[in-house]
Amino acid sequence: MTPDSQHVYYKSGYKYQTTRDFYLKTDIHPKEDIETEYIILTKGGNLFIKHGYAWDGPSGPTVDTKTNIRPSLPHDALYQLMRMGLLPQYFRSQVDDLFKKMCKEDDMCYVRRKYFFRGVRWFAGFAAKKKNAKKELRAP
Repeated sequence: MTPDSQHVYYKSGYKYQTTRDFYLKTDIHPKEDIETEYIILTKGGNLFIKHGYAWDGPSGPTVDTKTNIRPSLPHDALYQLMRMGLLPQYFRSQVDDLFKKMCKEDDMCYVRRKYFFRGVRWFAGFAAKKKNAKKELRAP
């Protein structure tokens, strides 16, 4: 690929970017290993998110706190794999359950955790659909 000095190509909508690799053992087991530039999910359920990965953090009418930032990272990465068509949609409930479990591990209070989980289950399905992938933009 040759560099383009006339344009900048980018995607918008991200708030955070990892500065170190992140690893998590999950109960999500695809039939084959999945590997993208920033995300690896093995058949054994090992999720690796490489440093430099950008994500938008917790969505919805909420405040980002230490109890929801970590759970939002694997949730966003796994939803991205679903949008890309690499992870089947039938894993969505497991991904959402993982989010809820991590919120509890990170000491989110029960009431807030319950409202977050319901919001994810009721309203986040669109975010896992391929048609909602972030589009490449160009400037100028």
